[in-house]
Amino acid sequence: MAPVPRRFDTAGGITPTDIAEARKELGRHLAQWRAAAGLRQVDLAKLIRYSRSQIANVEIGRDHTTRVFWHNADAALDARGALLAMSDQVQALVKDFQAQRDHARDQRRQQAGTPSAPPISPVLACPAACGCGPTVVGRWTTREVRALREALRMSLRAFSEHLDITIAAVSRWELRSTPALDEQSVLDQALTAADSHVKARFWLLLDNTEDPIPGAHDHRPATRRPTATPIHHANRIRPAS
Repeated sequence: MAPVPRRFDTAGGITPTDIAEARKELGRHLAQWRAAAGLRQVDLAKLIRYSRSQIANVEIGRDHTTRVFWHNADAALDARGALLAMSDQVQALVKDFQAQRDHARDQRRQQAGTPSAPPISPVLACPAACGCGPTVVGRWTTREVRALREALRMSLRAFSEHLDITIAAVSRWELRSTPALDEQSVLDQALTAADSHVKARFWLLLDNTEDPIPGAHDHRPATRRPTATPIHHANRIRPAS
């Protein structure tokens, strides 16, 4: 059995390095459990319906991925909740880091004599503070759904498993219909849980009007901005529709 992951001393504050090290350690535990089960990365990928490259990225700490991933990996490797608990510890560290950063930002504003900005929900802040920018999706359309799937580097089947949604529903979202409000919350959660690389790719895919995402028939002009808007754009005056 893999050893229990060490707890980070956060008395002096959490840093992005702490988060990166925690993810690397979690990835090493995944690799240990996989090796103990006699599985290759490609074998585990087939069992939990994720790509081999995503397994490889997780094992080297480049991708924390979602709780669904860790639940499936835990079950496939018979870890009896150990891997899932470790992933929850890392996610808790990320949330603490976000709270610490928000508190420091509010203190700076108070010292400068400016009021704190009201919270915006959902705020999709990069947990590694990589600078790719927080993102809010006002409304998920066919374009945003396809961009998220491509940013995650997933097939339709893998994406549907990732969201715990049928393939037919995902295909419908991408081709012709806007997801219902309760379905949009599932997509919000998936983007919130994604790592900084996925979020950066998501925004680049949406922002690239020269190379529109195929299958996104939302009939909007190519020059119009997508509905996924960085927070730092929130105060800009938008042109009338």
